Amino acid sequence: MGDHPAPLRAPAGTHDVLWPESARWERLVAEFARRARLAGFGLVVNPMFEDAQLFRRGIGDESDVVRKEMYEFTDRGGREVALRPEGTASVVRAYVQHHPPVPWKAWYLTPAFRYERPQAGRYKQHHQLGVEVLGTDDPDVDVEVVTLAADLYRWLGLRQVDLALNSMGCGECRSVYVAALVAYLGEHAQELCDEHRERFGVNPLRVLDCKRPECRAVTEGAPRITDYLDAGCAAHLARVRAGLDELGVTHRLEPRLVRGLDYYTRTTFEFAATSLSSAQNAIGGGGRYDGLAEAIGGSSSPGIGFGIGIERLLLACDAEGVFAVDPPLPEAFVVDVTGGTSARSLCAELRRAGLGAVRAYDGRSLKSQLKQADRSGARYALIVGAEELAAQIVTARPLRHEGPQEAVPRASVVDWLAVRTTTHTKEDQ
Repeated sequence: MGDHPAPLRAPAGTHDVLWPESARWERLVAEFARRARLAGFGLVVNPMFEDAQLFRRGIGDESDVVRKEMYEFTDRGGREVALRPEGTASVVRAYVQHHPPVPWKAWYLTPAFRYERPQAGRYKQHHQLGVEVLGTDDPDVDVEVVTLAADLYRWLGLRQVDLALNSMGCGECRSVYVAALVAYLGEHAQELCDEHRERFGVNPLRVLDCKRPECRAVTEGAPRITDYLDAGCAAHLARVRAGLDELGVTHRLEPRLVRGLDYYTRTTFEFAATSLSSAQNAIGGGGRYDGLAEAIGGSSSPGIGFGIGIERLLLACDAEGVFAVDPPLPEAFVVDVTGGTSARSLCAELRRAGLGAVRAYDGRSLKSQLKQADRSGARYALIVGAEELAAQIVTARPLRHEGPQEAVPRASVVDWLAVRTTTHTKEDQ
């Protein structure tokens, strides 16, 4: 016999999410969708790859995401495409392309691809939940978006969450600030990290985002963008902060927060889980991007949104010991020792009635099936043997509570189980 090839594994920097851990993902996504729907958001589904120019023009050629992390390739038609490194640009592209009525409120669930060293809760393919609102620059929308994320974290049970808020200003006041920042960094260039010592003039805002100790020390004394805001931007920030205060969303002003993407204007924000390592504790963030639609070829249209990394968020839940989700258990395990036909039909009937039903396969013995029924977590074993089949009944045996077996007419077993499932659900609540 020839040698068998080595078993293949997931690519480095990626991971599989298996049952029952995936039950937490299901519940998280369902709750996010519910909350988004209540706030007037609808689901948008975009391609996982786009024209690479979308991200170069939208995110910025000089951003680390585009220069270092984006997966780019030429397809078989000679087109330069890229896997989505984040969610916002694709949603804005769809808005520009399809012209939906404004304000357009969209939520999404997407994989995001970054060629970077894997970190805690951040893989080369990770997954994001997010929302975007396009067509209005009302600061109350900023408050609504930030609060939507804050309330989700609260629902999860997270208590160790820090919300940092900043304003990136508009084009006019930011240009004045950038000039002041470049002058300051020039005076301290030799104190910066190796990467920014030579490149700080290309995109000085990136220095504010640098986490290396030498850059952090220099930027501690750097000019603050909040001191350079014009009257309109200052009023916008004040309105956002007042709205968050009114809704009980605790936050702090962080003038160095720039979020690493070039498209941000005015409001920027980031949620950090203080239960995690400070270098890898961001669990969500976003901001306003009033020039992004125009940058990718559309008409000028303001927008704001956020993205939440699912893997990192669940790590924060683990660190605080919250959001432990038990996988849903079936109401019934059908035990059939008459050939499997009864199990096949009864499971289908129960499932069509909205009741969880599972069964054994491969003609297993009664003893083996009952053991599997107990391991399944089902409330009842519904047993069909030769006697039950002849009498057109099902023997219902409780598996999760004390009680006698019952002989239930085959024709009414679905209604019988539905009543008991409703009763147990009310007792559990």
